[in-house]
Amino acid sequence: MIATEKRVFTQEEIKALNKKYKNLNIHERIAELYNDFDQSEVMLTSSFAATSAFLLHLFSNIHKQQKVYFIDTGFHFPETLDYKKRLTKLYGLNVSSISAIKEEYEFTVQDETYKKNPEFCCSINKVKPLDIIKKKFNVWVSGLMEWQSDHRATLDIFEMRGEILKFYPLLDVSKQQRDAFIEEHQLPFHPLVAKGYNSIGCKHCTVPGEDRSGRWNNSPKTECGLHL
Repeated sequence: MIATEKRVFTQEEIKALNKKYKNLNIHERIAELYNDFDQSEVMLTSSFAATSAFLLHLFSNIHKQQKVYFIDTGFHFPETLDYKKRLTKLYGLNVSSISAIKEEYEFTVQDETYKKNPEFCCSINKVKPLDIIKKKFNVWVSGLMEWQSDHRATLDIFEMRGEILKFYPLLDVSKQQRDAFIEEHQLPFHPLVAKGYNSIGCKHCTVPGEDRSGRWNNSPKTECGLHL
């Protein structure tokens, strides 16, 4: 079931949500989400990248029915697609893949847009496909953490981005806390992490590096545009 009515959130409502959720732990935040919102209003996305198992493990334990959207850019590492299959089976996830219009994707392949204009390539293969479906939802859940980039350090647990309310239940989790959780629950890393990739996107635009330094290497670009 997909939400058909868009909810309008006032600044006061968003401020109240942030105050309420700030003092909850990550498990409580995800559980409380479904007290404040119907499942049909919620959109959860995952890139099935370096440590995606963290958020997906939580949802599989707290609200397994939640659909997970994966943006298949057509440029993923084979290891990413294998990792997606592994986590889907391991956690019994309900995963739905979305992708760009065939002709537009093929243009970026032939044009090698990722080399000349990575911003435009991301717009076609990531941002636009998600824009089409996110109009149907009121809340978008993402696993962003504030230590990952300067931009992410400015975010709140809830905030409006365009016409959708963003929810970052892991936002204030430190790198050390994340790694401890992964170790405690023996969560599987993306196979490329062992090769020095700590943030993993499309194969043409990702090299080994600490945190997000390997993304769009030698470029001032730090975000694909989904979360801006």
